Amino acid sequence: MTDVVLPCLNEAAALPWVLARMPAGFRAIVADNGSTDGSADIARAHGARVVSVSQPGYGAAVHAGLIAADPDDDVVCVMDADGSFDPCELTRFVGPVREGAADLVVGRRRPTRWTSWPAHARIGNAILARRVRRMTGLAVYDIGPVRAARRSELLALDLRDRRFGYPLELLVAAGRAGWQVTELNVSYHPRAQGTKSKVTGTVLGTARAIRDMRAVLAR
Repeated sequence: MTDVVLPCLNEAAALPWVLARMPAGFRAIVADNGSTDGSADIARAHGARVVSVSQPGYGAAVHAGLIAADPDDDVVCVMDADGSFDPCELTRFVGPVREGAADLVVGRRRPTRWTSWPAHARIGNAILARRVRRMTGLAVYDIGPVRAARRSELLALDLRDRRFGYPLELLVAAGRAGWQVTELNVSYHPRAQGTKSKVTGTVLGTARAIRDMRAVLAR
């Protein structure tokens, strides 16, 4: 059984669809980061394991989910819980890790509609991805929110960022550790109706994420 860590903050509108699309052989761990909209109860009602995360931040939620994942099946996935990605695509990410063809598989977003990925967020992502390519030599073009790797190896990287800089720190650390990193296209859908991304939904949210990621690069 492959665990899927879903960092979650007020995703009640999206969770039923996301959890219903979880493929056979995959188990959802919802890392609830202080939701006030009943997300945790909805997740439990749909069969997910819920981990309460008191420390705020995307990285804190991901780390708590990794700690809670089953160590017996070492491969683990991470995916946003907002409905912008289809869990059915996770099977493509796990295969290269299990086969030893990749240490880390990350998603390169391909928007299904132009509204899925606002221009300000796309530009910021492209700039950061170019920095990562120059720093690490990794052929990555997205600071992707979908990924698969071995749980034990992710924890051994000892990532420290607990905010939005976590995905960037992961790529930099993986590059420095000599990991084989594979990037796969993944469909990027509009979020669940009535919800807004904490990062791409506003210019301020994107600016905060870029600030966190710049702090990672500065280290």
